[in-house]
Amino acid sequence: MKTGAAALDILQPGSILVENAASTLGLGWLGAVVMLSGSPMAATSLTLVAAGEERGSGLSEIEGFTMVMGSRLGASFVVLLVAVLYALRAGEGHRRAPVGTAVLALTATAVVYVPATALGAALLSWGPFASLELGFPSAFVDLINLVYGRLTDLAEDLPAAAVFLAGLAILLLAFKLIDLALPALDDAAVARRPAWLRRTWPMFALGAGIGLVTMSVSVSLSLLVPLVAKNVVRREFIVPYIMGANLTTLGDTLLAAFALDSPASVRVLLAALLAATAVSLVVLAFLYRAVWSGLWGAQTAVTASRARLGLFTGGVLLLPVLAIAAAALLG
Repeated sequence: MKTGAAALDILQPGSILVENAASTLGLGWLGAVVMLSGSPMAATSLTLVAAGEERGSGLSEIEGFTMVMGSRLGASFVVLLVAVLYALRAGEGHRRAPVGTAVLALTATAVVYVPATALGAALLSWGPFASLELGFPSAFVDLINLVYGRLTDLAEDLPAAAVFLAGLAILLLAFKLIDLALPALDDAAVARRPAWLRRTWPMFALGAGIGLVTMSVSVSLSLLVPLVAKNVVRREFIVPYIMGANLTTLGDTLLAAFALDSPASVRVLLAALLAATAVSLVVLAFLYRAVWSGLWGAQTAVTASRARLGLFTGGVLLLPVLAIAAAALLG
């Protein structure tokens, strides 16, 4: 993907998709919605940053960072899709809970990642942080080059678009294989300690743990839909779980940053992780009651009618498009 991105015109600075940090935010968000997964778009942003660092043709660190944060905002859309499909199969009186769960997942993610975007951007521009040079031991990087170096050298002679899309397809396949290899988490496994499922910090730890194991926000958050629908977990207590899962699902992307042998990519991912962690901890420790009240009121209002749910869904799809369009118009 890094090899293809370096020569792909549509992903070079100045194109409509990479006009500035606002357009890359929209690109990451929209890509996560289309792919129903945030990790591939986050990994894509790092390959573009690495290409820019190595060859001068790719994303800047701030553009790569906003693309990562956009992928987080769009990643929870899959939960809404799962919730709607689940609600269609449920009885008339049980359709609101799954959809409300999805709305909470989307809004709770935004509550963390919107301020975290501003905080992370400030961190990237801070001198000591901008000078960090972190990476895997050289022997590990040499091993990656030994296994894949010849293949990427040959790829330089192929059409850039084909190389980039082939890399993206392999990435999607890899994530799918990881999901299939993971053991299923049944209701009984989660319900063994019901008292924990009503407390803020244990729920945060549970979300973080499941996100770390699955390495997929699509899996860890979609799991909430059947659990809430079957009353194993109540919607009132899932916000900390959502915040925890959203943090640790970036673990696979951090490994990708190190594997790219790109200090810039590592800085981008660290800024995202540190900013999101800081905001999540502040919210849970000091602002939880107020934030929970706002989120609960929002999901209640959105799920009150099909028209409101339609407007909410349309907004989730339209906002990233507007960000890209506005960036193109304003230059």
